[in-house]
Amino acid sequence: MEERLRRWRLVLGGGADGTGCALGGADAGMDAALGALYDAGPGTGRGDGGQRGAGLGASAPKVARWLGDIRAYFPSTVVQVMQKDAIERLNLSRLLLEPEMLEAIEPDVHLVGTLLSLNRVMPERARESARAVVRKVVAELEAKLAQRTRAAVTGALDRSARTHRPRRVADIDWDRTIRANLKNYLPERNTVVPSRLVGYARRQQAVQREVVLCIDQSGSMAASVVYSSVFGAVLASMRSLRTSLVVFDTAVVDLTDQLHDPVELLFGTQLGGGTDINRAIAYGQGLITRPTDSIFILISDLYEGGVREEMLRRVAAMTAAGVQVIVLLALSDEGAPSYDHDNAAALAALGVPAFACTPDAFPGLMAAAIERRDITQWVERNISVERNTT
Repeated sequence: MEERLRRWRLVLGGGADGTGCALGGADAGMDAALGALYDAGPGTGRGDGGQRGAGLGASAPKVARWLGDIRAYFPSTVVQVMQKDAIERLNLSRLLLEPEMLEAIEPDVHLVGTLLSLNRVMPERARESARAVVRKVVAELEAKLAQRTRAAVTGALDRSARTHRPRRVADIDWDRTIRANLKNYLPERNTVVPSRLVGYARRQQAVQREVVLCIDQSGSMAASVVYSSVFGAVLASMRSLRTSLVVFDTAVVDLTDQLHDPVELLFGTQLGGGTDINRAIAYGQGLITRPTDSIFILISDLYEGGVREEMLRRVAAMTAAGVQVIVLLALSDEGAPSYDHDNAAALAALGVPAFACTPDAFPGLMAAAIERRDITQWVERNISVERNTT
């Protein structure tokens, strides 16, 4: 019972919580760290109702100490949530420009997004600390995602290359072989006698697919920009793919030549500003040289500031030419953000699926696109998100 009261006391906070449970030692420190954040009114940095009222104030050293406290009291996953809440509730973005703050903070994708949004106003003395934070997060994401992505893409490329002379039994595509030989069905034996085999060709060294990643830089897409850059770097490292990456707001910036270094690539982005999807699609369309072997991935919330009708015409032209077009409303762990439902529905009517994708699902999505499977069906089987086609 005492342990239950202690937990309720930490959850409820404040002295007059009704539990009658006093805190001491590490519990008191944990309570103070929670109170500094969650007893403060959003955006004020002051306590609520004069109860605890610690707040984090506007002092970088005080915030750095608070960051050290929460890292001592809570696991890293909880620390990342509290850091994100502190930045949003207490307007701490300005303090992220202080080197001592960056050295104390727990790096994660959301922090990288915030740092990138501050990139243009970041003083030189904080820039190297910010790069170190971004470098650490990128390295962790690459370690987590690269192997699965390469394995999924390589396997899909192997399976997508068809041959009528498969070298091994394991290379035979039995589903396609049976369908190709249905005319040879023998009812008396209840079997199909294949006159030709359909299989997978392997070990091709030439470029087999062109991939264009077209990424919206609007502020709500920060996490998607981070993940897209990491995946772009991984895909660019594969010789069987020719990968291009462009970012856009009202202008379009081609960052393909920086794909070898995703940290530099991220610092080449500029979060925020307007959005001209039509212009970005026009540029990306010009990068495609082999339409039937190309995958165009637009990562955007679809709030178009350019010419909507022209945007839809360009997408229709690409699909008619054989390009596999996919629209990701987000490439992040949070699911679909606010997005333009009318544009999503218009794209769906063109046969172009628009949905949110988690980083863990992206390798499978790339494999499905390479094999030219029905992406709408793949989404229904593999991604549990609110569909925009209704």
